[in-house]
Amino acid sequence: MNSSKSPVQSQPTIFFIFGGTGDLTSRKLVPALYNLFIDGWMPDKFAIIGLGRTQQSDEQFRNLLLDDINKFSRSGKADAQKWKTFAEYVYFQVSEITEDKTYIEQAQRIKKLEEEWKEEPCVIYYLAVAPRFFTPIAENLAKHKIAANPEKSRVVIEKPFGRDLASGKALNKLLNSIFSEKQIYRIDHYLGKETVQNILAFRFANSILEPLWNRNYIDHVQISVTEQLGVGDRGGYYDEAGALRDMVQNHILQLLCLVAMEPPVSFQADEVRNRKVDVLLAMRKFTAEDLQKNAVRGQYSKGWMEGKEVPGYREETGVNPESNTETFAAIKFFIDNWRWHGVPFYLRTGKRMPESSSMISIQFKDVPHMIFPTETIEGWQQNRLIISIQPEMSIRLQVQAKRPGLDMVLNPVDLIFDYSGTYKGETPEAYETLLLDTMLGDQTLFMRGDQVEAAWDLLMPILHTWAGKKSTSFPNYKADSWGPEVAEGLIAKDGFHWFTLPNKNKK
Repeated sequence: MNSSKSPVQSQPTIFFIFGGTGDLTSRKLVPALYNLFIDGWMPDKFAIIGLGRTQQSDEQFRNLLLDDINKFSRSGKADAQKWKTFAEYVYFQVSEITEDKTYIEQAQRIKKLEEEWKEEPCVIYYLAVAPRFFTPIAENLAKHKIAANPEKSRVVIEKPFGRDLASGKALNKLLNSIFSEKQIYRIDHYLGKETVQNILAFRFANSILEPLWNRNYIDHVQISVTEQLGVGDRGGYYDEAGALRDMVQNHILQLLCLVAMEPPVSFQADEVRNRKVDVLLAMRKFTAEDLQKNAVRGQYSKGWMEGKEVPGYREETGVNPESNTETFAAIKFFIDNWRWHGVPFYLRTGKRMPESSSMISIQFKDVPHMIFPTETIEGWQQNRLIISIQPEMSIRLQVQAKRPGLDMVLNPVDLIFDYSGTYKGETPEAYETLLLDTMLGDQTLFMRGDQVEAAWDLLMPILHTWAGKKSTSFPNYKADSWGPEVAEGLIAKDGFHWFTLPNKNKK
């Protein structure tokens, strides 16, 4: 048996979670840390300290987290002995974000554990709080000098990273005045998803694809992230954000960068992130004329979903009854470089759609000369590479093949790599991957400051135009539909249609 330890196991680590009693901690962070623990990925010496305003003991906090793990962990209900062992590493600190006492107590705890472990620990500050608290936390960490060592301290920040270019720049300026860039982990959970990571492996570990990955062979690219749910209890937040800020600026543009980036020289974090920024900088900026032709917005009305009546967006809790906020967006982008010149990238996202799905469809150009007579072709379609991120995790290549029989008849068939059929066992949650990378100091799957600003810069013309011009057509699509008719027109005028995989769960 190999007795050597991995880098993460041999490095004592302290997790401070601001927002320790919040929904993100309950649903994602603690279940992810527990799963890392039972799978043997946590350090030999570690501590998890939740910070919150609620007056409670360590034991009360642990009991609440056990309930959360039993509800939300991918591994199911916690094993009694494993939980007992894990819980010994978990603590609670009653705190106020703006008070010096909070950070003095943190410093004392760090010093105590350092003396106990006889080694300087890696200290991770996870800001699982509303964006308005980012500034006071960062300023207090600096004031009390408890994140001063760039090699041993890290800060993790959840989206949104600002709400426009100006606020995004201001947040980056503040963070960079306190921390070095290598300490800042701007987390986007989409990048931790298994299939998203596999885009890099699929593209750059297989020589068969790279020669075809350009404007000579690819007709167009579609990226769709659709949700069945409405805004639920997030109405107040969502009405200030909208689909562009909530999904396009981060998740969807991240997917686009992975598809479109040039091959990096190495898999070093900054080399990969440099190539992503190159994509955003090469994307064509919108003029007023472009916006009219290439950007579509929508807002859902009431309707029926799975036999239940659901409210329209303007009837949701916390939403302005005359809201101008988009719950659907479809945009056509172009990337002005040699690889992608002239290839349209179609992006769409929306709420109250017929299914929740995240998918990338890469359609290749048709064969240059058809040798088969018309009567031999049934349902002819161009070759497609389909990367399904959720709910199904798969990568499939759609090609033409001869149907069995004595006559020559061609049908589309799928060559499929399916995670569930290829690999046994549970797939790690996105947060498990990203938390482990944070402990390892690997920023490959995290956004850099210039990337965040480039994404905001690209979208500002759309945000300004949509905010400044009230839509007279809202609401313009029903719940359980694929969005407004104008979204179909956006892609249909180029001779294409939005692609969806058949839903196995719908009859």
